[in-house]
Amino acid sequence: MTSSSSTLAHSSPPVFVTGSAGHVGANLVRRLLHDGVRVRVLLRYEDNNEALEGLEVERVFGDIRDLNAIRRALAGCQGVYHVAAKVSTIEGNHAHRREIFECNAIGTRNVLHAARETEAGRVVVTGSFSAVGYDLDDPSAPSNETMQFYPMERTMPYERSKALVEHECWKAAAKGQDVVVATCCAVVGGADFFPSRLGKTLCDYTNRKIHAYVDGGFEFVAARDIVEGHLLCMQRGRSGEKYIFSSEYKTISEMLDLFEEVSGLPRPCRRIPTRLMLIFSEVASFYLSRFHPSFPQRFTPGAIRLLRKRRHADTGKARRELGYQPTSIRAAVHEAYAFHYHRNAITNPLAKRPCAIDTGQMDTLSPRRAYG
Repeated sequence: MTSSSSTLAHSSPPVFVTGSAGHVGANLVRRLLHDGVRVRVLLRYEDNNEALEGLEVERVFGDIRDLNAIRRALAGCQGVYHVAAKVSTIEGNHAHRREIFECNAIGTRNVLHAARETEAGRVVVTGSFSAVGYDLDDPSAPSNETMQFYPMERTMPYERSKALVEHECWKAAAKGQDVVVATCCAVVGGADFFPSRLGKTLCDYTNRKIHAYVDGGFEFVAARDIVEGHLLCMQRGRSGEKYIFSSEYKTISEMLDLFEEVSGLPRPCRRIPTRLMLIFSEVASFYLSRFHPSFPQRFTPGAIRLLRKRRHADTGKARRELGYQPTSIRAAVHEAYAFHYHRNAITNPLAKRPCAIDTGQMDTLSPRRAYG
């Protein structure tokens, strides 16, 4: 960014980003900074905010469940990306379910309300593909934006909460607010500081902590693609509409092929039938959720049910209306592997060094000095 464009950026109102420490948010902030946009981020003191270290962003602290804090944080901003969410694939206990509801549904309501009051302009809200409906007779048939979430079967609290997030968006749109939903699939890529479930799975695979797998499939989106989708929603999206962003459908077996490619390490030989794994996970998750709620769960009943459906996404609307052009998941896996390798999250001495791949990933950009 040139000095003149830097001066222009810092004289313009900042764009507001929630969830900036998470996987999507961290990639989005880096892209905005690369484009010369002034950025203000909402953080919580108690969270891991490593993703923002060294970045030239304005920092404000607060919680999206606190409407007054959001009002203060949004003052003077123009344009809002509401990415923050409590992500979970477990049923959890009462406190866990309440936290998901309050963070996702009430938090979204607060951000939208504060954006209206402060006249912050368009709000792009990160949605979830798990809150998009599907063909009940053929769940693997491509889902599009017109298909409603089906609540008449067992669903995860997170899925239900993201359906409520959309409901808050449509209520706001009915009042005349400018809001667009960017629907996200399973994200793959760098700047994954927490890390995400998929990032941790890649690290565990390479560190030889995974000895078996269950097959199935899902829609995956490269971090660069979901970021591009958010920008396209802000620039070209129709208010009161949602757009699905995915890069490719992959089976778990195909993802393991990519893990094997980047790491140089063979995949687990043992494949557990999904029906058997679902039974085991039901028992394990029931026990862990009630007696060890902080213990991480990998193969949860909710995650396995999603994989069994082998859901596909129809991205036609985003392509037609926004000009969305997805990239490849292979490149995204290479970016994710390089990120975790260079952070020393991959400790297996037999693992390959990351190979050079022409990805254009913005994570390689040098971060600018922080202020604010």
